[in-house]
Amino acid sequence: MIKREIKHLDYLEQSELEKIHQAALTVLEKNGVEFHSREARAILQKNGAKVEGEKVFFPPQVVMEMVGKAPSEFTLHARNSEKSVTIGGNCTVHAPGYGSPYVMDYVNNTRRNATYDDYIAFTKLAGNSKHIDVVGGVLVEPNDLADQIRHGKMFQAAVKHTDKCLMGSAMGGKKAMESIEMAAIVFGGIDNVKNNPALISLINTNSPLQFDPRMLDALMVYARHSQPVIIAALAMTGTTSPVTLAGSLVQQCAEILSGIVFAQMVNPGTPVVFGSASSIVDLRSGNLAIGSPESVKMFSVIAQLARFYDVPSRGGGSLTDAIIHDSQSGFESMMVLMNSVLCGTNFMLHSVGLLENYMTMSYEKFIADDEMLGMVKSFTERFPVSDEYLAIEAMLRVGSGGNFIADEHTYNHMKDMRIPQISSRQSFAGATDFNETPQRAHEYSKMILREYQTPELDEKVEAELEKYISALG
Repeated sequence: MIKREIKHLDYLEQSELEKIHQAALTVLEKNGVEFHSREARAILQKNGAKVEGEKVFFPPQVVMEMVGKAPSEFTLHARNSEKSVTIGGNCTVHAPGYGSPYVMDYVNNTRRNATYDDYIAFTKLAGNSKHIDVVGGVLVEPNDLADQIRHGKMFQAAVKHTDKCLMGSAMGGKKAMESIEMAAIVFGGIDNVKNNPALISLINTNSPLQFDPRMLDALMVYARHSQPVIIAALAMTGTTSPVTLAGSLVQQCAEILSGIVFAQMVNPGTPVVFGSASSIVDLRSGNLAIGSPESVKMFSVIAQLARFYDVPSRGGGSLTDAIIHDSQSGFESMMVLMNSVLCGTNFMLHSVGLLENYMTMSYEKFIADDEMLGMVKSFTERFPVSDEYLAIEAMLRVGSGGNFIADEHTYNHMKDMRIPQISSRQSFAGATDFNETPQRAHEYSKMILREYQTPELDEKVEAELEKYISALG
């Protein structure tokens, strides 16, 4: 988790942000949002929204009243309490890639279908990372598992191989409830899970301006059990949202607000995250461009809008349009990652490992992105300027023309600087390793997987969880 010690950046002027807010309220009031669930529409209507068919219209006062019920920050609890995290405020919480059906085969330079073995391996890499806080969810899509047990096995892998915070399934109300029941096995019962949120789940809109029944059913289950939900827009400029960034942000804001309002109507005080995985579309090809500066601008404004509504934000990640781990994947990912942290994003899916517009996970890029997380974390931490760190006495001892290498001050602070995992700092003349970064990352990932030791899990809990998942099939 990154705790920013420097002030966040605001991309828009306050007057410009207010224009987006007012435009979103206009869309919600005059166009409305389609909620494809009779139960959801009944809840909305009961709480002051206007319902016509499947479309729901939101009076501005209802929107602001309900948004005001959402907490500005909350704690997500891990089974190891030392790894619980705060979502909101000056914190940025990181989760790996999410939803990729493919894995990059670095040796053969091709992609293949993701498997459950990949899921376990990426979970171990996440468990080893000093920067990844949340595991689980659809880290990759294990295509070799039957659908009815897939979410259970993914949850099991996350619990067995790490003791970090967890994500739950959003694939409908049934799987959401099963996620909560599995969490209850791990965390000591349903009531304990309700009182100490242990799962966070991703609820996506269906742009433009819709929610599908599967997502709504999952949202209702999680909200009724006081589990946090990320309400995230998936708008694509020029296709499922206006082509202009301002117009797309208005639509995204309207979609996200409607989801937050609904969550509060289901259960006031439900923890929510104001999220976006939206991007621009390169209209020359019809492909997403998630590694573009325009997408970064949208993530920046999403974080600013979330602060405007006083709720946590989700956006960004180590995102790239590159299809292999190369220099493009590096400079695009660092641009998105660095800017998202500096603009105050609180929850970041896709923090490590992604290639090709969310489609592919890479072991090698996972390691390189984790390195970048360490670099960004270091940048956001202020350096001390106390007398000890100003080093006046050291300068007086060494004097003009001297050398600080043998001074006690250097010895006392020689470990203050961050040490990289895979970045090379060799000189050309003395170099012993001329491998490129992907090769070093490849070897490093193999070493981690060979040596990784899973945290201890109570045998009774593990057996009960295994029994529950077996019954799903």
